[in-house]
Amino acid sequence: MVEWSDSERKTIASVWGKIKVDKIGPQTLARVLIVYPWTQRYFGSFGNLSSASAVLANLKVANHGKTVLNALDKAVKNLDGIKATYSELSQLHCNTLNVDPDNFRLLADCLTIVVATSFRSEFNPAVQATWQKFLSVVVAALSSRYH
Repeated sequence: MVEWSDSERKTIASVWGKIKVDKIGPQTLARVLIVYPWTQRYFGSFGNLSSASAVLANLKVANHGKTVLNALDKAVKNLDGIKATYSELSQLHCNTLNVDPDNFRLLADCLTIVVATSFRSEFNPAVQATWQKFLSVVVAALSSRYH
């Protein structure tokens, strides 16, 4: 179990409070699919993902990006129980969707980049360190049901 200082809790809540899910979610998932094109194999039903412009214009990508980011809200609201919070989602991604768990890390990295470019100087090294600690815990929780 990870321990969170009061400062870390405030920082995570502050960053999350500034995130516009409708903007950051689609940008994050699009970045994953463009930078790591092999991740597209999990989104075969999303239609045209053949180029960066196609990914960026794809409404299914945008909508799923919002869904993914909305799911992160559960972790923000339950910092002391992130593993339990994502247990079922981890099992779904492992057993049903067969998603490589390394993709959670790629998504977290892309989210950090999008947040950093969106918030610029507000996302200073101390804030980034806390945010990445948070995302590392989320990634570990999402990977926890893999065997």
